[in-house]
Amino acid sequence: MKKRIFALVITLSFAMLSLAACGTKETADGNEKFYIGGIGPITGGAAVYGQHVKDAAALAVKEINDAGGINGYMIEYRFEDDVHDPEKAVNAYNTLKDWGMQILMGTVTSNPGNAVKEETYADNMFMLTPSGSAPEVIQYDNAFQVCFSDPNQGMASAQYIANKGLATKVAAIYNSSDVYSTGIYEKFAEEAKNQNFDIVSAEAFTDDSDTDFMVQLQKAKDSGAELLFLPIYYEEATLILTQANAMDFKPIFFGCDGLDGILGVDNFDLSLAEGVMLLTPFAADADDAKTQKFVEDFKAINGDIPNQFGADAYDAIYIIKAAIEKSGVTPDMSISDITDGMKEAMTQITVDGLTGAGMTWEATGEVNKAPMAVVIEDGQYVSAE
Repeated sequence: MKKRIFALVITLSFAMLSLAACGTKETADGNEKFYIGGIGPITGGAAVYGQHVKDAAALAVKEINDAGGINGYMIEYRFEDDVHDPEKAVNAYNTLKDWGMQILMGTVTSNPGNAVKEETYADNMFMLTPSGSAPEVIQYDNAFQVCFSDPNQGMASAQYIANKGLATKVAAIYNSSDVYSTGIYEKFAEEAKNQNFDIVSAEAFTDDSDTDFMVQLQKAKDSGAELLFLPIYYEEATLILTQANAMDFKPIFFGCDGLDGILGVDNFDLSLAEGVMLLTPFAADADDAKTQKFVEDFKAINGDIPNQFGADAYDAIYIIKAAIEKSGVTPDMSISDITDGMKEAMTQITVDGLTGAGMTWEATGEVNKAPMAVVIEDGQYVSAE
């Protein structure tokens, strides 16, 4: 009899421990927390994007925790490296799931985002990408963007070039093997038909041929292009600027958010970036108090002036906070229930951030905010307005 009672006590004890482990996100001090994970490249060619995202999000998390958390709950934050690789991004996602992630702030770039979005959809986990701009990344209703989608960047670029009268003859060089680059270019070319300039040369390259651009540049130069549109990442842009200079081709160079980071490339002659323009929702030289405090605080932990990717990530954490507060979700809820509450709240909140005032979201996951352009002067981003 005593043995049976003892066995029953042991069984009940294990059952209670099991329920405690499954029911809440509880730390050693007994306080529940929201577990927010991040994914992006902090090594490899796109590391400047991911490092700024990682550090800026950590800055926002610290501010929120120091101010009392979200509805009294603290945030636990962890960031995993994906080296801008889809397979590694999925591995990073699974690592964060094992850690206890309930909400994903990521991924940083679009190709990894396309892979990870399938995982978050299967798990019904809330996903807010700070800078993965391909429309496919937010294909499902659990995913949202802080940045402009690629089509919106393409359309806004064409309209800006036309409205400012920057050129009547425009050439483009884009990466046909990259969803980010092709998505922007296709919408740019479509919108150009409605504007007062002509695309006189459009040349593609692929990931396997992204070091020698002399053929594409020569065609752009021979076409008489006054402006070269570059919907690409900064690594290739540094090579294009260097090679264009060698052949004395000096159009206006105009890119999108992928060019943000060009000033941090090792061994790149920054004088070649003088006058380069890019469409971006953030300018570190803006004189408003919020931007200047962010820049100062970010430099204290990172050492560099934050790029647009960092600003998007900082906003992303505060957007997550706003959605949690609006929905009333708590850490003890299931991942799926947290997601259901937050995705409904996303269409109801308005957020004033570094990258946009009065930001709102469609149920499709797209953000509504106004674009702006910056120009590089003396090695700094300066508002082009």
